[in-house]
Order: sequence, then structure tokens, then C-alpha cells
Amino acid sequence: MGDMTNSAVDFYPKNQRGESNHAGEFGCSLNELRSFMELRGSEAVQKIQDTYGDMNGFCRRLKTSPTEGLAGNPADLENRRQTFGRNFIPPKKPKTFLQLIWEALQDVTLIILELAAIISLGLSFYQPPGERSEMCGSAAGGVEDEGESEAGWIEGAAILLSVICVVFVTAFNDWSKEKQFRGLQSRIEQEQKFAVVRGGQVIQIPVSEIVTGDIAQIKYGDLLPADGILIQGNDLKIDESSLTGESDHVRKSADKDPMLLSGTHVMEGSGKMLVSAVGVNSQTGIIFTLLGAGGEEEEKKDKKGKMQDGNMENSQNKAKKQDGAAAMEMQPLKSAEGGDGDDKEKKKSGTPKKEKSVLQGKLTKLAVQIGKAGLVMSAITVIILVLYFAIDTFVIQKLQWLPECTPVYIQFFVKFFIIGVTVLVVAVPEGLPLAVTISLAYSVKKMMKDNNLVRHLDACETMGNATAICSDKTGTLTTNRMTVVQAYVGDVHYKEVPDPDTLPSKSLDMLVNAISLNSAYTSKILPPEKEVGLPRQVGNKTECGLLGFVLDLKRDYQTVRDQTPEEKLYKVYTFNSERKSMSTVIKMQDGSFRMYSKGASEIVLKKCSNILNTAGEARVFRPRDRDEMVKKVIEPMACDGLRTICIAFRDFPGSPEPDWDNENNILIDLTCIAVVGIEDPVRPEVPEAIRKCQRAGITVRMVTGDNINTARAIAIKCGIINPGEDFICLEGKDFNRRIRNEKGEVEQERIDKIWPKLRVLARSSPTDKHTLVKGIIDSLHGERRQVVAVTGDGTNDGPALKKADVGFAMGIAGTDVAKEASDIILTDDNFSSIVKAVMWGRNVYDSISKFLQFQLTVNVVAVIVAFTGACITQDSPLKAVQMLWVNLIMDTFASLALATEPPTEALLMRKPYGRNKPLISRTMMKNILGHGIYQLTVIFTLLFAGETIFNIDSGRNAPLHAPPSEHYTIIFNTFVLMQLFNEINARKIHGEKNVFDGIFRNPIFCSIVFGTFAIQIVIIQFGGKPFSCIPLQIDQWLWCIVLGVGELLWGQIISSIPTNRLKFLKEAGHGTQKDDIPEEELNEDAEEIDHAERELRRGQILWFRGLNRIQTQIRVVKAFRSSLYEGLEKPESKSSIHNFMTHPEFRIDDSQPHIPLIDDTDIEEDVALKQNSSPPSSPNKNNNAIDSGINLTTDTSKSATSSSPGSPLHSLETSL
Repeated sequence: MGDMTNSAVDFYPKNQRGESNHAGEFGCSLNELRSFMELRGSEAVQKIQDTYGDMNGFCRRLKTSPTEGLAGNPADLENRRQTFGRNFIPPKKPKTFLQLIWEALQDVTLIILELAAIISLGLSFYQPPGERSEMCGSAAGGVEDEGESEAGWIEGAAILLSVICVVFVTAFNDWSKEKQFRGLQSRIEQEQKFAVVRGGQVIQIPVSEIVTGDIAQIKYGDLLPADGILIQGNDLKIDESSLTGESDHVRKSADKDPMLLSGTHVMEGSGKMLVSAVGVNSQTGIIFTLLGAGGEEEEKKDKKGKMQDGNMENSQNKAKKQDGAAAMEMQPLKSAEGGDGDDKEKKKSGTPKKEKSVLQGKLTKLAVQIGKAGLVMSAITVIILVLYFAIDTFVIQKLQWLPECTPVYIQFFVKFFIIGVTVLVVAVPEGLPLAVTISLAYSVKKMMKDNNLVRHLDACETMGNATAICSDKTGTLTTNRMTVVQAYVGDVHYKEVPDPDTLPSKSLDMLVNAISLNSAYTSKILPPEKEVGLPRQVGNKTECGLLGFVLDLKRDYQTVRDQTPEEKLYKVYTFNSERKSMSTVIKMQDGSFRMYSKGASEIVLKKCSNILNTAGEARVFRPRDRDEMVKKVIEPMACDGLRTICIAFRDFPGSPEPDWDNENNILIDLTCIAVVGIEDPVRPEVPEAIRKCQRAGITVRMVTGDNINTARAIAIKCGIINPGEDFICLEGKDFNRRIRNEKGEVEQERIDKIWPKLRVLARSSPTDKHTLVKGIIDSLHGERRQVVAVTGDGTNDGPALKKADVGFAMGIAGTDVAKEASDIILTDDNFSSIVKAVMWGRNVYDSISKFLQFQLTVNVVAVIVAFTGACITQDSPLKAVQMLWVNLIMDTFASLALATEPPTEALLMRKPYGRNKPLISRTMMKNILGHGIYQLTVIFTLLFAGETIFNIDSGRNAPLHAPPSEHYTIIFNTFVLMQLFNEINARKIHGEKNVFDGIFRNPIFCSIVFGTFAIQIVIIQFGGKPFSCIPLQIDQWLWCIVLGVGELLWGQIISSIPTNRLKFLKEAGHGTQKDDIPEEELNEDAEEIDHAERELRRGQILWFRGLNRIQTQIRVVKAFRSSLYEGLEKPESKSSIHNFMTHPEFRIDDSQPHIPLIDDTDIEEDVALKQNSSPPSSPNKNNNAIDSGINLTTDTSKSATSSSPGSPLHSLETSL
């Protein structure tokens, strides 16, 4: 901990330590500024007056000008950095390679292997007296000659060596992963720029280059990069919750509370601030330095807690280097090993804990299950070997345990133990976390090229499961290049930009002034960068469209602005989502005031009581005129997909001065100058992208603040709504009216009635967006829970972005607040990049499934071979070192090869998997079992008949240190070659026939397959004793290769068997995935149950109660019927729900505790369901009962029969 505190101190510039008393050439020292920044509100204002006179005095002390800013010469900037520090918070030091190696060594299985190897080494050097060995039983001796007993140490050494290999590979992977994250991190930091005034010019500079004394321009949506003091502000409100935890927005003004702190968000308004503290001296910096010091202690405590977590631990704590300045939580997915250690860590780091990602949840459970199975198998292996040896030696040969024989026996036990551990090593899929990480890291890197900057790794994979996208309109679906194309001025509706001579001159002057002054002075139109290009729009795009309109009217907005510089604006009401308008007040020469307003036309027109007529004079504007205008002007514009903006003004007398804070009295009685229609054309690539989404089973919804007609017109152009479809378009207020009950609370049932058909939500506020997203995510409507992606760019989109499963922020138009809340940043603000993200996400999911299919085949085969071999021949056919090599191919190489497959368009042709689809589909299960059968047949044939086939000596029952045999070498070689060819089979998981399809697009895969083959040749021909191999002849090699290639042929046979014929597979595919009912033993830790599961449980209990009532009622009805229909024949209509429910197979039986809530069989099953309405005989019959129960619950549940204690459902209810 000591070194961290020091590093914080070292970070202050060198000449700063003895400098608290004299401030060098500046009028105030660093410490003075630091202590000054701790003041708040009126204290700070007082202090400025006492010490510096006023803000100008403060600026003079810091050698800067409030209007011109710093001169910007490099020497001065460097001097400021030396004196006051840089605007950079040093991240925590990354772990060194040695630390990573030490962490990789913590893996329990590896520790066991090391111990076994060391014991084996020790014993091999101990020579028991020679003449006694006959007394120790025949099993001990045999054909051992001198040279061989000398080489006894090789096995131990080889195990140690391979352990070292595994450790290095793991550490290297972690190290490179860490490096990638750091690179990504710095890239995110470099992209953050901020506007400062230097030499009178507003320029954008990277945040890290801001120095003390800079004049920074702040506006709505900014994340403040340094501490500062407000010089001038318009209606500025700051969210300081990140520092103070106070959720209310704080009003800032130069005369009441001018203190602005780094890391806080500007929620409204704009202004200029004098930067007074940067980097480690700013408030956030001070907190981070304290955290850095505290972090080490935390870690030490953590280590102690975690060591108990044992095996579930290995590969997780590596990527938890929470990166200093931007606390991005980029952790790799948690694999089985260590699900919870990480959650504790996450809670500590204060980042809001998102639900475990879909894939993580599934993998964690799967790996734990496989690990348990492996443990059981290895334990049984050891026990059988020890018992067999003991019975054979001490019972059958009736030998005594002699003291001098002890070392010999111990050597046997160690050998058995090593075999057991080897089985375990092969069974535990430590490659899983590696595959996930590699696959994700690879995708993230590639997604950068597709304009997706991923901030949270698991967002990448969640995106593949997305079922709904709620997108903004402006800038995402449209180009965000606003141009005014229609106008209504002086009672005339112009269908294109009017000629300035045709407009009344009064109206024209008024319009030009209103647009030029009542817009942020940061919005400008600059000449095009290229000769032919369009003029560049800088700042707010809508305002740029209006300024462009001024230029089209042959006027210049800049001259108007120069006459009234920003400092002279009397009062500014900035745009926010409540007001939906912006107003600026200026003081006229005669002392009176004029206010210009602009905003959404229906909102501003409601406040207008006059309008300028053809002569440019004001005439009365009555509500009926307004309705007519809406019909004749605004709706036709909106139906062309234009945004309508109304521009108005109002004059106030100079005395008495109006009460500017009473907005309701200010923003009324306006006089309308003009209404303009702004076109924002749809991006050309969007309709195609939306078609792809719809084909991939993803619903796109548009959520916008625009008028409903505009929104509908654009939605039709994009293809979000197609003619003839059943859909709804709502406005925010209708939406709220429909989803809230009398008390004004949102009700889930009401949302469920709306969202499935809702396609456009117009005039929506950020809260509406959040309500909609939350409603869709929490909904249990439909057969699976929805996974929702949301795009947002405004500060107010933060809550919706955080709530969504994946939040996309706009890289160009997005505010810093939105980027902070998001998971992925679209660097080009383009909707079609979201489709690429979906493709990558699905690719990650598929890559991991491919790897699983390959890995599990090897696991099953290797474990069974080692187990049966050990039980029948007292020795595993695959030696420990060979197993470690197989493990290396399987885990590291295969995960690299299969996880880096590039995505194809075909991925977008299928529906999303959803949250409850087992990782291992039935097709994959069929492949795993099919290939397992082939490999086991080959290996057992070789093991028990190999010596006769190849005419070689049998390798079975060899003594302890016997030389390697050709027999076992052939088995090992065939086994590895079969894995290699099966790796090619594993490239396809949906039962495709052509496994070579696109293989050359993935050079990594090809090089790994050939590389492994080459190393295998070296191992066999030159591996010798350490690998227990003997060089093979060419014909033996050919046979091994033929058996390997057999895998490919066998794969074709397997893929031609239709999956739906193999009914027994369904349970298997399902069994690996207990995703539906969270069983107690899977989460020993209460923390593991995430919200979704909690909801599911609540849902399940309700379901069961509902079902139970139905069943009770049906029993009553049946009793009733049986008395009624005794003489008549029973009506046998399948469609009758009563009958449907009473079919015996639909009874929910005690013997079947596993009730899938959601039908997760493959697609084939669903098709079958649709074809015959009679209930199919599938193992999870209760689904249909549940489905059919849906419509019933509404009318029958009025009778409140509770579950009878005897009923099977009652027991289920209580057990749940």
C-alpha cells in the first residue's frame, strides 16, 4: 500500500513540493487552488471577492483572459503542466508477467499435478535394495532393466514441464488480453475532446491537454474534464451525483455557486469556465488517488477470501484491473471458475451490477457440471486402481507389507494418483474461459473496424441474442444533416426555400435575428473541407439547418452575432426535454427587452397569440386559426417526413423588469414569425439494415421526440412499418395514458398489451423511453424474455441506455453522459453498424458452441478411455504427459482456431437464440455422441486388438517403468489425429454438410491445424521417453491418418441422420442447461440469483397457481360431466380446453420436477407443433398446457380455489 501513496505523490510535478509558499510566476499556488476548490456555493463567491476582487482578478492571477483564453504557446502550456500538473490520472499499474504467472499457478488441478510430479520425481531417485524386490510382489518387478529404472524421473519431469507450458500459455493470454484492454482504454480516452478558447478561437483539444488557466466552453451533455470556476453561464444545471451522491440537479451561476467539479455532468444549459485544477489535483483525481491507495488493501483482503474458493477460481481475477480514469468494467466473461469472486469485486468497484450476461450464466453452469462429473470420474479411477492393486498383491499373492517394500508401493500409488489427476485435467474444460475471452477479444478488435467501440465485453455477445432494438430517429436512422426545405412566412406556405425578395422585409429581418441570436453560438456552418463537398455543420444539427436557411436567404448570421456577442445575451432558456423549446432574451437600445423563441411547432404555436401577416405586421392568432394552420401547414409538412420548427418572439417593457424566473408568465403571448419544415433524409443504407434485422427475428422500434406524422413518414421510408402490417404508432401522452392505472402507476399487464405491436413512439420523453425499455425487458409475454438494445445520444437517454441489455451511444452526436451509460459506442452514428454488432454477437455465440462441441467430444472420449483403460489394464492408455498435450491442443489451440472464425451473412438468416436455449443444441449433442462413439470404437479396438492387427508387441500390463510401446504410441497418435480432423467437423454446428466451407477465410484456423500436425509428428518421432512414445513406421502413420480422416467421413454420416428422429437427444441437450428453474445446488451463493431468475421464480409460482386452479376447476367440471354424460358418448373435441387439459399426459407430475417454462427444443419441434394441433408426445408436455392455459386464466380464475394440499402442484409450489 505504501508504494501506491508514494506514486500519488510522485505524480505531482517535481518543482511543486517546496512551492506552497511562493507560486513562481503565477499569482496563486497549487495548494491554494486545491484548498479553494474544496469550498462550495456562497463561501466560494466570498473567497473570490476577498482574495482576488472578482473573476477577472482571478484570471489575471492565472495569466489568462476570460474572453481570449490562453495564448496557447507551447512553452507557457508546458510551464503550466509543470506547475499545476497534467490533466491525467495515472491508471493503476498493470500486473507484471510474473504476477500473472503466479496467478495461473493458483489453479488447483495444476497444483495437484505439480505435487504428484514432485513425489514421483523424489521416489524415482530412491533405489530400494535390489534382492528384496521379489518379495514385494510380481506387479512391482518384471522386465525392468537398469537403463529404464534410471529414466524413471523422466515422467515426473515431463509433467512439471508441461505444467510450466500450460502456465506460460495462460499467463501470456492474460497479458495480451490486458494489453488489448489498455489499448482500447487509451483509444477511448483519446477520442474524448473538449472545447476550449485559445487565442480567441474555440478549438477542440483532447481532454488530457487541458491545463490550469484554460477557458473551457461547457454545454448540455458534457462530462466535465477538470475542476473549474464558472465565468458566465446560461441556465446551467449540473448533476453532481457522481461525487456527492445527491441526485437533484444543482443550479450553477457565476454569482451564487460558481464551483464546477470534474466528473460531474452538465444536464442543462451552457457556459464558460476557468479551469482551476486538473488531473490528480482535481476533486475526482484526489478521490482516485485515495482509491489507488485503498485498492491494494482491498486486494489483500480479497485474496484471503478467495483462496477458499478453490477450483472455481482460476482464470477470472486477471482482468479486473479497473482502469483509473474511466472506470470501464471490461471484465472477460466469468467462466465457471469464479463466477462469484468477480461479483463481489464488481460490487466493490461501485459500478452498477448488470445482470449476468446470457452466455456467462449458461457457461458457468455448464462448466461447474462438467467439473463435478470429472471429479467423480477421477476419484472412481483412483479408488479402483488402488483396490485392484491391493487385492492383487495382498490377497491373491498373500504378501506381507514389508517396510523395505514401502517405497515401491508408494511409487505405485503415486502412479495411480497421477492417472486420476490426468483424468481430472482432461475432464475440466479450462479452455472454456479462454475460448470465451479469445473469441470476445477478437470480435471486439474486429468490431472496431465496423465502427463499434465496445466498452463492456459481454455486450458483444448479448447483442447476438437481441430480439428488439429501440432506435432514435435523428442521426441514427437519418443522416443528421438538417436542411430547411419548406417554410410558412407571412401567411404563405412556400414548398421550397423562398426568394428573399418575395418576403416582407420586416418579417425577414425578424426571422434572421431570431435564428442567429437564439441558437447556441457554438453552432456554425463552415466551408466544406473538399472542393465539391457540402458545407460542414458544427454543433447542434437542427440549429445548423436553420442557420443554413439564413444563408439561403442571402443573409449572414455572423454579422448579427457580432453585433450582440454571447456575453451580452441577457437571459437564455436552453433547450431541454421538458420545455422542448429554446428562448433568448436580449436588451434593446431603448432599455426594453425582446425574447426570441424556437421549438417544436405544436408546442410553440400553443403559446402564440399573434402572427406576422403578409405585410410583416402582427395580427391576432386565435385557437381556430391555429387548428387550421396545423391542418393546412404542419400536418402536410410532417407527412412529408419533415420536422416542423416554429420561430416566434415577444417584446417586454424595460420597467418594471419581468420576473425572468417565472417561466410560465414569460413563455406566453408570443408572436409567430415563421414555421419551417426541416428535412433530415433517411440514411441510404438503413432500409436494407432494417430488413436484415427483421429477417433475423429482431423487431426495430423507433422512439423519437418528433411529431407523430413525421415519425410515421420516416418509419415507412425506413421499412420499420410496412403497409398492411398490424402495428401501432403512439404519442408519448397516449402511451402513458394506456399503461398507467388510475393512481398513475405503470402496470406491466397494460404494457404487455401494447409493446408487441408498437413500432413508433413519437413525442416521447426520456422517461417514456425508459418505461418502454423496462416494460419490454420485464415482460413475460411470449415464449422468451426479450433482449433489448437501445440507441441514445442525449444526456436524458442515460437511464434507458443503462436499463437496456445493450446500450448503444452515438460517437459523433452523443453526449459524454450517454457514452458513459452505454455498452457500445457507434463511432459513425449509423444504424447499419448495429446490424454488424448483431452479426458479431451471434458469431461469438456460435464460436463458443463450436468450441464446446469439439471440447466435449474430446472430454468424453479421453475420460472414458482413461477410466476403462485404468480399470481393465491398471494403466491409462494415455499417459499424463500425453493427456496434457491433448489438453493443450483442445484448450488453447482449438479455442484460438474455432473462436476466430469470421462471421458470415448467414448468421442473420436465423432467429435469435433467446435466453433459455441450451448452449448445446440437439444437433450438437448428436455430433458429440456420434463422434464419441466413433473414437471410442477405434481406440478400444486398437487397445485390445491392436497388437494382432499391426503385428506388434502388446503394450498392456507393462511394469512400472517399462519402455514406451509401439502399441500405445499408435493409440496416442490415432487419438490426436482424430481430434485434429474432428476440429474441422466442429466448424459447423447447425448440421451443415460442407465442413470446409470458408475454411481459407480463416488463416488462423489453417495454421493451427497444420501446426498441431507438425508438432505431433515431432512428438511421435522424437518425443521418446518423456512423451512415452516410440518412432512409428510410415505404414503405421498412414493407418493412423486413415483412421483420423475417417472422422470426416463419419461426420457426413452423422449429419445425414435427421436430428428430430433421435428423440432421446432432447433431454441431453436440455440437461446440460438448467436455465429454467434455478436449482438450489447450482447457486450455493444467494448472490448468484440474478434479477431475471428472481422474476422467473415469481412468475413460475404464479403460473403454477394459475394452472392449479384450472386443474381443480377441470376436475369439478369432469365430475359434473361424468354424471351428465353417463348415457351419452363423451364429446371428443381436441380443441376443447377442458379435454385438452385432462389428457393424462398433461398432469404435472411429482416425478417430473424439472418444468421448463419455455419451450427450448429446436426449431424442428416447433414446426411439428404448428402442423398438428393435437398435443405431440414430447417430453416437456406441460409447456403446451401452460400455453393453452394463458387464455383460460383470465375468465376462470375468478373462483379462487387455492391449491389443495394433496395435489402435486401444491408440493411444487412449496418446494419453489
